[in-house]
Amino acid sequence: MAPGSTAAEAPTPSAAAYGWQSSQAPHACHYVTPKVLQLLQRLRARRVVDIGAGNGALCAALVRAGHEVLGLEPDAQGAAWARRTAPGAQIETLGVEADAALLRESHGSFDAVVSTEVIEHLHAPHRLPALAAGLLPPGGWLIVSTPYHGYLKNLALSLAGRWDHHHTALWYGGHVKFWSRHTLGLLLQDNGFEVVGFHGVGRLPWLWKSMVLVARRTSAEVGAGHARGA
Repeated sequence: MAPGSTAAEAPTPSAAAYGWQSSQAPHACHYVTPKVLQLLQRLRARRVVDIGAGNGALCAALVRAGHEVLGLEPDAQGAAWARRTAPGAQIETLGVEADAALLRESHGSFDAVVSTEVIEHLHAPHRLPALAAGLLPPGGWLIVSTPYHGYLKNLALSLAGRWDHHHTALWYGGHVKFWSRHTLGLLLQDNGFEVVGFHGVGRLPWLWKSMVLVARRTSAEVGAGHARGA
């Protein structure tokens, strides 16, 4: 998961540096992680990749739940924290541009890929499901969470005058994509997955803080990833 900090707090002007300073779990972990663990148990997934592992908070929870874990984190400072936070996981300083074939050669096959509160930070978000598809066999599972956006929540934000705060541009390393259930589903579908589940987490129904999509890897060939044009 990616933390937030203001531009003034950013330690260096690096596109990959999010300012990790501790092993403390980001706020979203408190409502996203329990659902991810529940889903992985239901899917009977043993070997798991965490794309965008951050400081390793989710990796640590996965290890405690009995999973074999590979965490991928492009921010070197975050990866260093992840190795301390989740010593039972393997951590690679890699992002969504990683070579799936090389990772499979080094680490073997996986049952599931998870990525929590990451895809909204990516300028080229199609790379995330493309990498996941390359890491999974047909029938493997992808679990993705991202802040939820739907009609009632968007309306509530507008009526409460919270739209500017919600979409703040002052968050260093912040959100650059805002997903609905429909648009995220299309992204996964375009990159080798069939969406089979949707879950809202945090807050009241239809005002959820985040959504969790569950998708199954199809048997279709997957290349370097597909992005829809305008």
